[in-house]
Amino acid sequence: MNEQAIKDVLVQVLGNLVREVRAQKEDGIQKYVTDPIPVELSARHAHLSEADVMTLFGKPLTPARELSQPGQFLCKERVRLIGPKGVMDNVAILGPARKQTQVEISKTDARMLGVNAPVRQSGDTEGTPGIILTADKGVVGLPSGCIVAARHIHMSPEDAAHYGIRDKDRVCVRLNTDRPLIMEDVLVRVNKDFRLAMHIDADEGNGAGWRSGVTGIILGKSGAEHGLCSR
Repeated sequence: MNEQAIKDVLVQVLGNLVREVRAQKEDGIQKYVTDPIPVELSARHAHLSEADVMTLFGKPLTPARELSQPGQFLCKERVRLIGPKGVMDNVAILGPARKQTQVEISKTDARMLGVNAPVRQSGDTEGTPGIILTADKGVVGLPSGCIVAARHIHMSPEDAAHYGIRDKDRVCVRLNTDRPLIMEDVLVRVNKDFRLAMHIDADEGNGAGWRSGVTGIILGKSGAEHGLCSR
């Protein structure tokens, strides 16, 4: 066998090896493709501390409807948001009361209100702008806590094991809508009390053509260390 023939054989062997590795890699993420995740729209809302609840309403929050996450509920009470440039009435409150008040809006809402709300995960409010909340009984001047909620997925430990990902992983998700798109940098949040659901805000939902019943599929990890939507 001459030198060229040996090279040809080596090229063929290496090509077969690359194809085999790719096939194994694709098999490893097949469950992402076949197991859809519910995608829910998270409209503007507020989470209130017990002290602010009493200031605004003079009584505890009243549950109106359970939400998808266990223990969470939509309240009958509503608040008004007052920013430097605008006002928004009838803003939903989600219970139960929290340790710290937080307002979650979209970038469109932020422009209308005149606040430079950053994209943050829930609870990460350090250095964020404040806003004024009013209701029947009083007024609360929030010094900080106004954010645009970053997209994320709630998972139980069993769900995380099923999908082969871990708490705080960031993934790419393809939304199955009339205007399908891929969302990168979606944070995975794992807790025993969570029920499987992805949350996006109104701007993201409108851009993707979201409607009730929409699902998404995890394509792979997201981030510089993995490349864009690496599998």
